[in-house]
Amino acid sequence: MMAGQIVVGVDGSAPATAAVEWAAADAGRRRLGLRLVHVCEQWARDRGEPEYCAGALEAAADRARALAPGVELSTEMLTGRVVNALVAASAAADSLVVGSRGRGGFTEMVLGSTALALAGHAAGPVVIVREGPTPRHGEIVVGEDGSEHSKAAMEYAMEQARARDARLRVVYAWQLPVLAPYAAAYSVLDDSFQQAARAAAQRVLAWREKDPAVSIVDDQVCEHPVAALMKASATADLVVVGSRGLGGFASAVLGSISHGVLHHVTCPVAVVRPR
Repeated sequence: MMAGQIVVGVDGSAPATAAVEWAAADAGRRRLGLRLVHVCEQWARDRGEPEYCAGALEAAADRARALAPGVELSTEMLTGRVVNALVAASAAADSLVVGSRGRGGFTEMVLGSTALALAGHAAGPVVIVREGPTPRHGEIVVGEDGSEHSKAAMEYAMEQARARDARLRVVYAWQLPVLAPYAAAYSVLDDSFQQAARAAAQRVLAWREKDPAVSIVDDQVCEHPVAALMKASATADLVVVGSRGLGGFASAVLGSISHGVLHHVTCPVAVVRPR
């Protein structure tokens, strides 16, 4: 498998079908191959469900061929645990695309445990897609904070905006320190925000110079990052975040911001980590 392939995890569920549709369109735009993977776990084989596994994979392939007939397509049936198999499949892929929920779990949950685990452990970008209508707005939103993970998110967001001929909105959100109301005067806090906002704007300027063909707008706001990205997502085709930012524990595989965005943003979300 080459890095020129998008890997899609399929299981016959409605969110997985939405993931196939999203990935087929992305592969067509970015001229990448498409690899559909179904993991037939031991419990499914024990219950005599291999026929279902094969049928789910073939149905996904039919859907992808119908949507992107010019894309090079391959399918593969894997065994083992879903998360382990898809993490391994993501190692050499351009990106991994999965539905927000699979066949198991509670249907009222907005995000399943498999999607959350993959966002925290897969190599490269992981795109989480929900079922339902996906209106097009012509805008990609990316969260930026100057960290290495946000740089990787910016690279992916730039590529997505370029391929879609879409506007890229870069959101920098400065969060008020927890003890700030008791520790400093308002003017000091405002100066801190203005300094951070200027630094964020300078980082965006460097990205504009790197690729002038991409239309970039940038917002610097004093707000919780999850809330700011939720607002921006209302007119976004895709929200891109790094798997971790500047805060939190360095050992965490998924930061609180990306975790919050995955649970609250309804459009497709890409979680990106440096390779």
